[in-house]
Amino acid sequence: MLGFAAGSEMRAADWPQYRGPGTDGVSTDLIRTNWAQEVPLRVWRVNIGPGLSSFSVAGGRAFTQVRRYVGNQDSEVCVALNANTGAELWATPVGIASYPDVGVGGDDGPRSTPTVDGNLVYVLSSYLRMYCLNVTNGQVIWSRDLVAELGATLIQWQNAASPLLVGDLIILNGNTPTNSLIALNKLTGAVVWRGQSDGMTHASPIYTTAAGVPQVVFYTQTGLASVAPASGNVLWRYNLPYNNLSAGASPVVGSNFVYCSAAYGTGAGAVQLTGNGGAVSAAQAWRTPGANMNHWATPVFHEGNLYGIYGQSLLSLRCIVMATGVERWRQSLSGAGAGVLLVSGYLLVTTDNGDVILVRPQPTSYSEVARFNAVNGSVSGVPPKCWNVPAISNGRIYHRSTTEAACYDVAAHILRLQPQASGNPQAFRFLVGYQDGSAIPANRATNIDVLTATNASLSATNWTKLPGMPLLTNGQLRVDDTQMLAHPQRYYRAAERP
Repeated sequence: MLGFAAGSEMRAADWPQYRGPGTDGVSTDLIRTNWAQEVPLRVWRVNIGPGLSSFSVAGGRAFTQVRRYVGNQDSEVCVALNANTGAELWATPVGIASYPDVGVGGDDGPRSTPTVDGNLVYVLSSYLRMYCLNVTNGQVIWSRDLVAELGATLIQWQNAASPLLVGDLIILNGNTPTNSLIALNKLTGAVVWRGQSDGMTHASPIYTTAAGVPQVVFYTQTGLASVAPASGNVLWRYNLPYNNLSAGASPVVGSNFVYCSAAYGTGAGAVQLTGNGGAVSAAQAWRTPGANMNHWATPVFHEGNLYGIYGQSLLSLRCIVMATGVERWRQSLSGAGAGVLLVSGYLLVTTDNGDVILVRPQPTSYSEVARFNAVNGSVSGVPPKCWNVPAISNGRIYHRSTTEAACYDVAAHILRLQPQASGNPQAFRFLVGYQDGSAIPANRATNIDVLTATNASLSATNWTKLPGMPLLTNGQLRVDDTQMLAHPQRYYRAAERP
């Protein structure tokens, strides 16, 4: 018995909050990377109001924040776009839009990114108003004014941190005089816990499991503070004081190390965590005052290294060893760097002029694969700013500048298997090709594995790779299985590695 069980293993997911579902800048999507041969397909591009927010994407909708004139005043507005067309579905004002600290320009706007959970979307405004909105129509479900209700104060350039969703909680730094770290019930907005007196920065908190312990890590004005999600109790701290200007990069976790940095002379540092039951201790691994600093772009962790955009005025993409702080390489960027993600085993790097660059994350040297310009939107000769990180959801890149937004399809091709007569009774021949009929490029053929099993219901890890390299001919792989006669039941599948 012969059978074809499956084609490509397609992995795709929503991007429900800032820097993705894991708050670590890592996408589980499998995307195609042959951009030099096949430029990413633009699905839509639309004009959008000023803002420095990123996108969150879930349930067929893309959410961001913009500045608009509403009711005789500038307002911050949460907008929902149709993820497939870019058409605006609704727009809900979430407070005033006033930015007296300059630093950006006439296209200044909100910096925080909405967080989505089912039929609810959460927005934290620049002036520390927390909103819960209906995903379908933008109606306000509940709101909390942290300044009026809890005595919160604003820092220079106002809030840029995004609300963190952990289970049934929305967790944030309210910058209140006492008990500044806050968890709200996501359905009602009621305070579940408050604790500590850590001043806020522009960095968003992250949720992670490190040293075997689930935790929320904040970069506060005094350094890192890790708390238990359910109670807010402190698990550990690391002293790396705020520079009184801006600390925009979130903490980064990898291999039980936690890294943080800030520009304006602060520098960077990392701690190594050790778990003991439910307790966690943190010991400094390294510290580089005034160096290894990220302005606002958070690095990603991959195979022991940090890959991020470093510097303040002259920016470069760098590879830095997480455990030691040793720099492996750096590459200057034409167009200041804006964001870094990890997808399909590649770095997705964006610049403030709207370029999206695909880079191999290797510790030996910089290796660029391809690039394209995703967003522009210059107004009156003034170039746009892309001071944010994109979203990757279901094989698409969602990116924006301060004037426009765009969506690009980079989904991996689906593979199909088709039997073919071989003229050899001792072999079973079949072809592996793309379902849409496009040719398999030679540089991607080596990443396609043909696997076999005697039981189609086996998990993917229990299938066996056929020996030898299939022959690439006319844009398809030709497979001749000479072991077929030894197996009364035989299934085949093909999977493309990133």
